[in-house]
Amino acid sequence: MYLNSHSYYSLGYGTLSISDLVTKTRESGFKSLALTDINNVSGIFDFVKECKQENIKPMVGVDIRNTDEMLYFALAKNQDGLFEINQFLSVHLLTKKPFPHRMKFKYCFTIYSYTFLENNYILDENEYIGVRHWELIKLYKYQKNNGFEKLLAYHSITFSDKITFNLHRLLRAIGKNLLLSKLPKSAEAHSEELFYERDKLLNKFQHCQSALKNTAFVINNCNYDFDYKINKNKRLYTNKKEDDIQLVRKLALDGANKRYLPISDGIRERIEKELKVIDDMNFSSYFLITWDIIKYANNQGYFHVGRGSGANSIVAYCMGITDVDPVELDLFFERFINEHRTSPPDFDIDFSWDERNEIIEYVFNRYGKEYVCLLATYNTYQKNSAVRELGKVFGLPKSEIDELLKYPEKVFSNEYVRYIKQYAPLMQDMPHNLSIHAGGILISDKPLFHYTALQPVPKGFPICQWDMYVAEEIGFAKFDILSQRGLGHIKTAVDYIRENQQINVDIRRINDFKKDPKINAQLSTGETMGCFYVESPAMQQLIWKLGCDNYLTLVAASSIIRPGVSSSGMMKAYIERHHNPNLIKHLHPKMGEVLSETYGVMIYQEDVLKVAHEFAGLELSEADILRRAMSGKHRSRAEFERVTQKWFANCKAIGYSDEVAKEVWRQVESFASYSFSKAHSASYAVESYQSLYLKTYYPLEFITAVINNFGGFYRSEFYIYEAKRSGGVIELPDINESEIFVKLKGKTLWLGWVFLKGLEVKTIEKLLNERNNGGSFTSLSNFVHRVDISVEQLTILIRIGAFRSFGYSKKQLLWDALFLANRPVKPSSKKHSLFDYPEVDFKLPELIDYRLEEIYDQIEFMEFSIEPPFSYCTDTIDSKISALDLPKYKGKLIELFGYLVTYKPLRDKNGNRMCFGYFYDPTGHFFDTVHFSKSYDKYPFRGNGVYQLRGVVIEEFGFFSLNVNEMEKLAIQPDPRMENKPTVYEESFLISD
Repeated sequence: MYLNSHSYYSLGYGTLSISDLVTKTRESGFKSLALTDINNVSGIFDFVKECKQENIKPMVGVDIRNTDEMLYFALAKNQDGLFEINQFLSVHLLTKKPFPHRMKFKYCFTIYSYTFLENNYILDENEYIGVRHWELIKLYKYQKNNGFEKLLAYHSITFSDKITFNLHRLLRAIGKNLLLSKLPKSAEAHSEELFYERDKLLNKFQHCQSALKNTAFVINNCNYDFDYKINKNKRLYTNKKEDDIQLVRKLALDGANKRYLPISDGIRERIEKELKVIDDMNFSSYFLITWDIIKYANNQGYFHVGRGSGANSIVAYCMGITDVDPVELDLFFERFINEHRTSPPDFDIDFSWDERNEIIEYVFNRYGKEYVCLLATYNTYQKNSAVRELGKVFGLPKSEIDELLKYPEKVFSNEYVRYIKQYAPLMQDMPHNLSIHAGGILISDKPLFHYTALQPVPKGFPICQWDMYVAEEIGFAKFDILSQRGLGHIKTAVDYIRENQQINVDIRRINDFKKDPKINAQLSTGETMGCFYVESPAMQQLIWKLGCDNYLTLVAASSIIRPGVSSSGMMKAYIERHHNPNLIKHLHPKMGEVLSETYGVMIYQEDVLKVAHEFAGLELSEADILRRAMSGKHRSRAEFERVTQKWFANCKAIGYSDEVAKEVWRQVESFASYSFSKAHSASYAVESYQSLYLKTYYPLEFITAVINNFGGFYRSEFYIYEAKRSGGVIELPDINESEIFVKLKGKTLWLGWVFLKGLEVKTIEKLLNERNNGGSFTSLSNFVHRVDISVEQLTILIRIGAFRSFGYSKKQLLWDALFLANRPVKPSSKKHSLFDYPEVDFKLPELIDYRLEEIYDQIEFMEFSIEPPFSYCTDTIDSKISALDLPKYKGKLIELFGYLVTYKPLRDKNGNRMCFGYFYDPTGHFFDTVHFSKSYDKYPFRGNGVYQLRGVVIEEFGFFSLNVNEMEKLAIQPDPRMENKPTVYEESFLISD
C-alpha cells in the first residue's frame, strides 16, 4: 500500500529520514514499502539496506513532478527498471526540459493520478491509475472511461504526525521563498499523507477489491535487489585482468629503477607484496586510470601532487602518482589498502587551480560520459541556517533573526520565536540541496544509470545523486581530482624562470631539494612567505621552535600544526620531547613503545590506528572505523558505539587502569578529528620543498607567480613588499609596460592593471589591444586619440601615475585630460595618422606633484602604497629597537613600531578573547605579538596601519615575541589636497526655520 513514500531526500518536501520511514512502516504492520522521492534517487541504497534489516520488501522508484504538478510515479520491477528511471530522469534534468505527462516504461510500472482518466487513454500493461482513500469519492464520473479497470489502491507517506506536517509546510515555504501565510495549498502534500495501521488502511479500500488486487500484483512484481560487495569501478584498463596487473608491475619496476638505484631486495619485496594485494582486491585498473590521468597532465606540462593515504604505496611512488617515498618515511601500505579496511581507498591528486577543469574534461572524454560523473554532497541545515530560514518564512526582520541567533535566551519569546525554537532542531542535518563534492570523480564499469540519475551543476559537469558515503557502501572508489593555488605558484614560477632567465627548471628533483643546505637554511630561518603550507605566522613559529631544517621534521610539523594536535596539548609536548627526548615520561610504557617515532605523542592518523590496534587490542578494521568515525567520515553510529565499548573492555582485560584507558581515549578523541595521515603530511612537505627551492634560487620569479595567482595567506601588498625585500624594483602600473597582472622584467616588477579599483575590464582590454596592435603610446594625446575611454577611467590612469614616463606632472595631465575628453572625433584603432597627434598647449602655472599626494592616490586605487608605511605617519618614527633585537630584551619592557600584516583573534582556555598579531618593523623585519584578554579588550586592533606597541619580550623554545600591554595605532599625515578644501554645506542647513 505504501507505494508513494517520500523521505527527506525529496528536498524541501519530505520530512522523514530513511531510517524513520522504514521503522514506522514496520510499526504500522506492512511488509513492503516503496521509496519514491521527488525527481531523485538519492536515498535508494540506504533504503534497500534498511528495509532488509527490518525484514521489509523494498521497492524503488521515483515521483515525477513538474514543479508542484504530480504527473506519476514509477516503480522499478528490477535493476533494468532502475536503469530506465535514472536514464529518463537524467535526460530531463540535464536538459532542463519538462517531464512528459505520460511515460511508458518497459521495466517499470507507471502509476498516474486518478485525474489521468480524463484523457480516456487505453493503458499499456505497465500503466495503472492510482487512487488514495480520500480520492475514492471523486471516481464516480470516470467509471465509463478507458483505464478504470486498472485502478490501483495506494497510499502516500510524507510525514508522520501533526508536527512533521507543519515542518513539511515550513520546508515548502522555505523552498519557494514565501511567507508561510502566502504558501498555496497546491504546494502542500495532503494532510492524510501519514502512517496508518495496516488493517485501518485496508478497511478504507474494502469496496475496491479489484484495485487492491492490482496493488498486490505490482508489489509482487517489483523485485529490485542490489549487490553491495562487488567493485563498481571500471574493472579493466586493458582488455584482461592479467594484462592490467602486468602493466602495473612493469610501470612499478621501471619507476623503481629511477627512484631507487640500485633496487634492493627489500624494495623489490615490498613492491611484490603490494602488487599481490592490488591484484587480489581488483585495484589494478584503479592504479592505471590514476596513472593515465597523470600521464595526460604531464604531457600537457601540468604539475600535480599525489597525496592522502595513497602516498603510503611504493607502487604509487614508483608509477609517479606520488612523490612521497614510503620507505624513507616508514609508511605502511595497509593504511591505504588492506583486506580489513571497510571503505575503498582513494587517491587525492592536486592540480593547479586553472588546470583542474581541463583534467576533468579529459576524464569524461577518455572514459565516456555515460560512465563518468562528479560526486555529490548534501548541503544540510545546521542550527543557524535553520533558524535563519524559519525566521524568513515567519516574516521576521533580519535584525531580529540576528538577535535571536546571537542571544537566544534574551530574545522576547513571542509566538514566532517559539515556533522557530521548536522546529529548527527538527531541521538539523536535514538535506536541503545537492551540491558538488570538492573533487570526487566516479568512473564506472557499467553505465552510471544502473546506479544513479545525473543532474547538472554550474561547473558544467554532471553529478550523481548521492554522496561519498553511499559511493563507498555500494562499491565505488572515487578519484579525487582537486585544485589548489600552491601548484599554480610553482607552475607559473617555472614559466617565469624560463622567460626571464632562459633556464628550464626540473621541479621534481625532490631528493636533491631535501639535501640542499641553502633550502634547509631558508626553511629554518622562517623565510617562507609565499611557500606552500609553511608561510603562515603560526607555521613559521613552529618551524623556529622545532629548529626545523630538514624534510622529516617538516613532515611532522605539517601534522602538528593542525588544530586537533595543538588544542590537545600534544604540539607543546612534541616540541619539548623533540628537544629533550631523554626526559620523556610516558602515560604508560606501552604508549612509549607504540609511539617511539613521535616521542610517545600522537601526531598522525596512523598513530590512532597504532594505539587502537597495539595498545587497546582492536582489529585493524575496527581501528579504522574508530579513526574514520572520529574524523567524521563514518556513518554508522552503532558501529562506533560497539568499537568504543570494545576499547574499554579490552583495556580492562589487558590490565590498564580506568584512568589510563580514559586518558588515552581522550587523547585519541581530541586528536583524530583534525589529524593528517603521515602520507598526507609528507605530500604537503614535498610541495613545500618545491616552493622553498624556487624561493631560494629564483625569489623574484617565485614571488611574482605568488602575486599573480592570488589566494596566498597574505594580501597582495605583502607579497609585493616581499619582492622588494628580495631585491626587486617595484613600479606602479605604466601605460606602456604593464599587463593585466604583474610583469617581471629583469629585476623590475611592473604592477598590473588588475590592482586598480574602479578600472573597468573593457578599459584594460581596449588599452592592451591598441598597444599590441598599434605599438607603444607616445603621449597622453596619442593615447586618448587611439583609445575610446571615459574621462573617469582616464583619471584613474593619470592619478596612479600610468603616464609618468611622458615627463608631465599628474596635475598637468589632468588638465589636459579634461580638454581632450571634449574631442569632436572618436578614436579608431583601424585608422592611424601618419603624423603624431599635436600636444595640447596650455599656459598654466607650475603644477607640482607632492609625494604625500602620490601615496594617497595609491591607497585610494590599490588599497596600499608601495612607499614605506612608516614614512608618512604624523609622528616621526624614532625606533631604537628592531625585531632582530628581541633576544637581547627577554623579560624586559620595550617599545616597538610595526606595520600590521595580519592578526588572528581567538579565545583562551577560559573563553576570554585574545589575539595573535604579526607585524614588520621599520627595518623590514617581521615579529609576532601576543595580546591576552586584558590588553586586547582595552587596546583592540583598529584596521591596517602602523602601531606603537609596548610590552614584555617573551620566549618559548627559542622563539621570541612581544606580549603586548599597550598598543596605539599611529595617525598618518593628512592629504594636502584636503587641507584648503572649501567647506560644503548641506542644503538642509541653509534653510531657515
